[in-house]
Amino acid sequence: MTAPATAWVDDPFAEAVRTGRGPLWLRQEDGSRIVLDVERWCAPAAGGDHSLLRRCAGLDAPVVDLGCGPGRLVAALLALGVPALGVDVTGAAVERTRHLGGPALCRSVFDRLPAEGRWGGALLADGNLGIGGDPDLLLRRGAELLAPDGVLLVEVEPGEIDERITVRVEGSDGRLGPPFTWARCGAGAITRRARRAGLAETERWTSHGRRFLALRKTSAAPHA
Repeated sequence: MTAPATAWVDDPFAEAVRTGRGPLWLRQEDGSRIVLDVERWCAPAAGGDHSLLRRCAGLDAPVVDLGCGPGRLVAALLALGVPALGVDVTGAAVERTRHLGGPALCRSVFDRLPAEGRWGGALLADGNLGIGGDPDLLLRRGAELLAPDGVLLVEVEPGEIDERITVRVEGSDGRLGPPFTWARCGAGAITRRARRAGLAETERWTSHGRRFLALRKTSAAPHA
């Protein structure tokens, strides 16, 4: 029996990462599409990325990039002297990260990971707050990975959006991957959800049209 296809693994995303080229979208059930900026992800860190990198460098601690994709942030962190690890379910993304000289694991963010509870920082950039379609679960997982004084740096959607949607990755040739649940959240929704995960907002900022939050782990964070 053939195993069922897996989103981000057996769909056009893996091919786009291998080639470094789009276009690529998330197609919703109503036919509307969300652009996936795969060409920016495959290019060197630029623009709003640097606002994340500066904050990571200021932590003076190792950083884990959750859903690292092709590895541009991991490579840039290492260039700054910041120890970093990428985690992604897509083999092609992990291979590309390693090709850039960055360590990376082909795993889900919900799998067992090295140094749980000891990371100084964790990243959820490029829409990765949507992973699993359950922001509450994902934020709790982020808190589990962090050291007691660790920081989760997240990229949020513009506006006050808070939704769970069913989507499929669509390539330029119209090929569709399997359906899966995705989440999209703005700053207000993530701040509210973060409190339940034992994370407190300490900063929010905008850079090159992208919006970010810093969430500091609190004593109320759930235990791993």
